[in-house]
Amino acid sequence: MKIYTRTGDTGETSLFDNSRVSKAHPRVDAYGDVDELNAWLGVALAADVGGDIAADLTRIQRDLFAVGAQLADPSDRLATRVTKAFVSDEDVERLEQLIDRLEAQLPPLRRFILAGGSPAGAALHLARTVCRRAERRIVALEPAADVVVVRYVNRLSDLLFVMARAVNHRAGVPESEW
Repeated sequence: MKIYTRTGDTGETSLFDNSRVSKAHPRVDAYGDVDELNAWLGVALAADVGGDIAADLTRIQRDLFAVGAQLADPSDRLATRVTKAFVSDEDVERLEQLIDRLEAQLPPLRRFILAGGSPAGAALHLARTVCRRAERRIVALEPAADVVVVRYVNRLSDLLFVMARAVNHRAGVPESEW
């Protein structure tokens, strides 16, 4: 399979329903932000987030491919039996359980904190902001994105914030309060 197809040379791309849209289309923006988020998670992994969080992030990276697939499919043509291409309520619940597990290991949050800390923590903070941007793009889509995708991305930004705190805490890097 060649990496280049030349089909995008005119500034258009194909969605899963085979429709052609501008590369500046809101749907392409949305899944592009999800792709950027996935890359930032790779940066966090490369910065050594720690074993348990690394495993969680790798699973989330796989989930984000499914989110991107759902966003690239405005006509819902992906077969629901292809579970690999969908995030579910169970995936949202998994994120909530991760948040609860990590928060139990952290001092209570008393004030806003400044993004930063260790390289891995800073990368997770940056990933959180990209996740919030992706969420804004996703909720603006017409036709609307699947509500589970919106819940997943919303919960993921919360989890990335908690992961950043956890990684910094484990590294002994104090939080800078605002």
